[in-house]
This record gives sequence, C-alpha cells and structure tokens, in this order.
Amino acid sequence: MSSAELAPVPTSPAWYAKVDRFRRWTRPVLVANLVGQIGIIVTGGAVRLTGSGLGCSTWPLCEPGSFTPEFHSAMSIHPLIEFGNRTLTGVVGIIALAVLVLLWTDTTRSTSFRRASSLPLIGVALQALIGGVTVLLHLHPAVVGVHFLVSAALVAVSAYLLYRSGEGDGQPTAAVDRRTTLVGRVLAVLAVPLLVLGVLATGSGPHGGDDEVAYRFSLDPALISKAHAASVWLFLVVLVVLTVMVLRQATAPARARKAVVVLVGVTLLQGLIGYVQYFTGLPEILVAAHMLGAGLLITSLTWTLLTFRVRA
Repeated sequence: MSSAELAPVPTSPAWYAKVDRFRRWTRPVLVANLVGQIGIIVTGGAVRLTGSGLGCSTWPLCEPGSFTPEFHSAMSIHPLIEFGNRTLTGVVGIIALAVLVLLWTDTTRSTSFRRASSLPLIGVALQALIGGVTVLLHLHPAVVGVHFLVSAALVAVSAYLLYRSGEGDGQPTAAVDRRTTLVGRVLAVLAVPLLVLGVLATGSGPHGGDDEVAYRFSLDPALISKAHAASVWLFLVVLVVLTVMVLRQATAPARARKAVVVLVGVTLLQGLIGYVQYFTGLPEILVAAHMLGAGLLITSLTWTLLTFRVRA
C-alpha cells in the first residue's frame, strides 16, 4: 500500500483546527449570548413602552426605499428606538454565529451539545421574521406575545449552553433524590402558564406599542392580572417546597443549594415589582424592570434545574 492509502481519514474539516486559537473565548461568548438574549427582551419592551413599535413603518427596510430611518425636522425619536432594537438583533445574531462556530468545531464535545449550539442563531433568525410580521400586522398583541415567548425560550437555551459548557459529556446522573427532581420538573411546567398569563396581561394593558395604533386583547385587564398573580403564587409555593427539599438533603451539592436560594430571591423580587407596577398604574420604568426580571427568572430557573444532575 502507498503512504497515502495508510494515512488516517480526517474526521472533521481542516479549518476546524484554525478555530482552536479562539477557543478560550468560548465562555465569554456564551455569557455575551445570554446577556444579549435578555437584553433583546428589555429593548423590545422599551420599543413597546415608548410607543415606538411602528417607528419603522415597514420591514425589512425601516421606511420604503430606506434601510435606516429618514432624518428630517419633523421626525420623532420613535424610528431611532425601533431601528436601534433591530440593530441590536443583528449584534445578537453575530454573537449567536460565534457560539455556533466555537461549539460546532469543538470535536471534543458530544454531538448533541454541538447541535444545540445552532439554536441561538436559528432563534435569532426566527425572531427577525416574527418581528417583521409584528410590524406588518401593526403590533397585533398575539404576534407580540409570540415574539416574547420565543425570546424566553432563547434565554433558557442560552443559559443551558453556558452551564453545559462547564460540564463533561458523560451520561447525566442525579445529584438530588427523585422527589426533588420531580418537584423541579413541576416548577418548570408551572413557569409556562406564568409567562403566558404575563403576556396576556401585557397585551390587554395600556402599553400597545404605538401612539396611534394600539390593538388590545379583548380581556379584562384586572381579571387577567389577578390570574397572572395567582400563577405567580402557585409557582412560589412549589418553589418554597423545592427549596426546603434541597436544603434538607445532606447529599445535595452546594451549587444546587445556592442556585435554589438565588431563584427564590429573583422570584420574590419579580413578584414585588409586579405588584408595585400594578398598584402604581403600570409606569414604564417598572414594566421594563419586570421584563428584565422575567429574563433573569428564566435564567435562574434553568440554571437551578441543571444543578440537580451531574455529568462526568
């Protein structure tokens, strides 16, 4: 046989090795990705709260024939706010691309983890399309709600990738008992109606996203807010049970104890902001803080549940 026939068959493209010099940036990029995904929730809320949802009248252009806002003496700040949010989406997309390249080319990691690295970029592309539909449908609250829920899912995925980057790729084994794991899963399920009811409360409230066009859900804002509050209390009760179970387990890892205590703190703060904003007439700054809190709550919940198992 010739030496060529005896040479090993390459298992990955040659350019994968060229990314190795940037591998030390993997964790900072994953942190930036998580921060960016939460930031998009906040800036998207700012667009809605300032009435800038239709600051750019069309999509993907900002104005017919112009990718950027058209500057003139009569223009308001709304086009700049909306275009700024679109620009940030592009920045988050670049970060998501970096996540994909850094993780996908790391052949030392499991295939499932590498495949998961594509989700932030796919999600950002999907969000851009949903954002376009939102503008074309003049801020219909159902589409705006979907826009937020996809962002919530992307925050959870980003928190997962960041946590997994510090683990091995062995089969996961439980770090807490089965009852604790079950209660944790129940808590994750309860987070879904909590977020959905929050979307419905926002969609039936006063912040329609535009000064002239303001569609609302045909729901009683007070009633849907009470339903949302009830879902928060149910979530908190189950969380307290989970916290007690974790803290009473002598074998529970320290990171699980710390994570569940942080989750309690984030949940209480988020609930406090929710009540204060409701009884003070939904001021914009508190609504924005509540949206930031939603991103932090999703991150903390995801992180906590991941501490309930270990990978070799």
